[in-house]
Amino acid sequence: METILHFLANTGFGLVDYRHVLMILVGCVFIYLGIAKHYEPLLLVPIGFGILMGNVPVFKGFGLGIYESGSVLHYLYFGVRQGLYPPLIFLGIGAMTDFSTMLARPILMLLGAAAQMGIFITFLAALALGFPVKEAASIGIIGGADGPTAIFLTSKLAPELVGPIAIAAYSYMALVPVIQPPIMKLLTTRKERLIRMSEPRTVSKREKIIFPVVGFLLCCFLAPAALPLLGMLFFGNLLKESMVAERLAHTARTALIDIVTILLGVTVGASTQADVFLTAKSVGIFVLGAASFMVATASGVLFAKIMNLFLKDKINPLVGAAGVSAVPDSARVVQMIGNREDPTNFLLMHAMAPNISGVIGSAISAGILWSLFV
Repeated sequence: METILHFLANTGFGLVDYRHVLMILVGCVFIYLGIAKHYEPLLLVPIGFGILMGNVPVFKGFGLGIYESGSVLHYLYFGVRQGLYPPLIFLGIGAMTDFSTMLARPILMLLGAAAQMGIFITFLAALALGFPVKEAASIGIIGGADGPTAIFLTSKLAPELVGPIAIAAYSYMALVPVIQPPIMKLLTTRKERLIRMSEPRTVSKREKIIFPVVGFLLCCFLAPAALPLLGMLFFGNLLKESMVAERLAHTARTALIDIVTILLGVTVGASTQADVFLTAKSVGIFVLGAASFMVATASGVLFAKIMNLFLKDKINPLVGAAGVSAVPDSARVVQMIGNREDPTNFLLMHAMAPNISGVIGSAISAGILWSLFV
């Protein structure tokens, strides 16, 4: 009987407490949102199941937990802690991204830059609330709505916060269709939402090939610390546009990015171990992250309205909301809201310009913050 009781005490049923149950419920919500609501299923399903894996109660010292040296999950988590996975994801993003919409009307890149205000305003707010400067910088980057960038910067400045910051970043990325529309409608009039933008010019193949080289040099001379992310992004795009390395481009945008997404999602989810994750600091991160995302959306919309004061060829202010880096979801939301006002008005291709430039902008912002506070 003593042996049986000892066995039962060491099962998950014997070790569980309310925190494990709460986190398991959170994991189930993520899985539900990914499968039933189609909110970023490629991210939420792996993260959700990872949360389940990280919150099965295990006794210490057996080499099972993600924070135990020598465990399988600990080795897989190495790619998150050392910032290895995000550049590989950027390689895949570059290999599947068409920069022509941005090159056709470069002025729209300013909207992607304006949306980065959410990062720096939230950084200052986190400092005001008493967060150490490195943690505040990591929290601020959530406003870029770019999960890999948030993970990369946090792994360098505040590795102990990778779990809550990654979960917050990916949660808000997945909830773009829920968070952004009310802000967009609040800050625009119906007349503004009905603005039709002129057709973009045709971008030549030569421009598409030259841009990744020139763009990489300009961005990384400005923010050298962004080199790991932007180097891989522009390299992936060069593979795609050059057409002479299609096999490599295909691998980068399919098998490689899928494998890394699985590893990243599961290990980030597993890092939300209840005894580490459920803290007052985590709650503060989620609140500030939500504020950062909303400020970023509002900044893009408002800056588009300001630009219209000086432009003859008006910009639909809804397009400014795509300045956050959630590619392509925020651009799809712009199309959805614009389409509700006028079903014949197609804003998607215009919205992709600030959307893509927002990815570059958030990586540059991360590089600047890293270089300042490392």
